[in-house]
Amino acid sequence: MEQTQKVEKVLLCAPRGFCAGVEMAIKALAWMVKAFEAPVYCYHEIVHNKLVVENFKSQGVVFVDNIAEVPEGKPIMLSAHGSAPEVVAAAKANGSYVVDAVCPLVTKVHHEVKVRSKKGYRIVYVGHAGHEEAVGTMAVAPESIHRVESVEDVAQLPEFEEPTALLAQTTLSHRDWADVADAAKEKYPDIFTPTRSDLCFATTNRQAALMQIANRCDAFVVIGSANSSNTNALAQLARESGCESVYRVNGPEELPTDISGIVGVTAGASAPEHVVQAVIKQLAPQDGVEEVTVTQEDEYFPPPRNLRNLLSGLEAAASLALGQHPSNQPELPDRYLDASSVLVD
Repeated sequence: MEQTQKVEKVLLCAPRGFCAGVEMAIKALAWMVKAFEAPVYCYHEIVHNKLVVENFKSQGVVFVDNIAEVPEGKPIMLSAHGSAPEVVAAAKANGSYVVDAVCPLVTKVHHEVKVRSKKGYRIVYVGHAGHEEAVGTMAVAPESIHRVESVEDVAQLPEFEEPTALLAQTTLSHRDWADVADAAKEKYPDIFTPTRSDLCFATTNRQAALMQIANRCDAFVVIGSANSSNTNALAQLARESGCESVYRVNGPEELPTDISGIVGVTAGASAPEHVVQAVIKQLAPQDGVEEVTVTQEDEYFPPPRNLRNLLSGLEAAASLALGQHPSNQPELPDRYLDASSVLVD
């Protein structure tokens, strides 16, 4: 699609795109595809990105919303958003090889829900209705947790006799969280909050980068899918920052033809870098690209332990077949492997 007007310059946010949890989940599913005969099953979308999901479908991955859809004994991956305890149990009972690719930050919230509920707390959980992370988290202790999404929701909560705790969906924006959290703290002055925020550092960093450049932009392009909470939060933040022309796109083919001036570009935490570069190529800025960095991210989440053990075993078997000693094999190159390259390949 050829631009009818000219883009002067692209201001490119950093950090952007894949976070550590998404990197881990995508690489883990890519390894499962190579380790097992097709089809490999995945409970829910591995991450909320249309292009990533379509890529894996083309490799023989079948995405399901019910474990009962998985034939007995077939390998199953559980998505990065976290699964309800009964879903994990059902997957294991299926006789399958189960890899849980839940983001460690979501696991932290699940753990906090479990601990607080066992101590008799009522949990005020700030999260989006129907979002897979929220559904999975609430299922950890459904009798103790109360989901809210607005200040009005907090006002409707009863005056609990039990102690209260305040937890959150990790992908919320600070603006989604702050007012609701303040309302909960005002209603329940002694409410417990974790020492470390539930909000994902990657979500926070991407929002900070956007805020750094928003006032310089005539238009803003946010790359990511419509069902991605953190992508939608970025687009909303760009609008609230005063940018009148904000476009949420899956890829370059969805760019408007009349975009012009100085254009900000960022990507949600489940959007691949090669798509970012394709968008910039389509924009074809006359004065090039200025990358604006607010922080460096070096967080790394290793693959789930049982998958690491499986892959190490396969590597050792291959080494023996070639007459090599397994101890001479290098460790899995996971830390240095970019998930976008896995998708491109």
